[in-house]
Amino acid sequence: MEEIVSLDEALALIEKRYLKLKPESRTALMECARIEVFERNAILVKEHQYSKSLMFMVKGALRAYYLKDGKDISDWFAFENDFICEINSFFLDKPSDHYFETLEKSTILILSKDSIMKLCDQYHDIERLARYSTTKTMIGLQRRLVSLQFETALQKYNNLLAVHPGIVQRVSLGHIASFLGITLETLSRIRNPRNGI
Repeated sequence: MEEIVSLDEALALIEKRYLKLKPESRTALMECARIEVFERNAILVKEHQYSKSLMFMVKGALRAYYLKDGKDISDWFAFENDFICEINSFFLDKPSDHYFETLEKSTILILSKDSIMKLCDQYHDIERLARYSTTKTMIGLQRRLVSLQFETALQKYNNLLAVHPGIVQRVSLGHIASFLGITLETLSRIRNPRNGI
């Protein structure tokens, strides 16, 4: 029988990774948050849908992708201890351009935007937590932009492995190639240099 992660355990992970919360902030957060378990390949957000939730990956893996001319293009991966939200919906009140899909069975802590905003107004440490998680995401996006613009395919792949060492065991090579902006054939050559470039 699979063990269910409690809200208390999920918040302990957040505190370990980001910052220690004051007892009253932690209690308020627990009252607003919920834990959900999703099977592999569950679609959590769809294109043109509004998504007003902030998600914290307790266990599992998720990818954000969009469809361009019928082609599936991976845009972001989230793993344990990552916060993720559909940025356009959450911050700009616009429908999503993305799909969010679980890549394996995933346990996710979910908070509504309304709850987050109220908690940030009431508790300084929760506002700091929100700022830290947003900053971490911005740094990841900036790193990704630099990678796409200036790095070779091999550099992109090696940097991805440096940030997510076990990604090849958890994400299909097709999704990884799409995320890196290279073809699957190029990724295969990079991974097995004996095949030539």
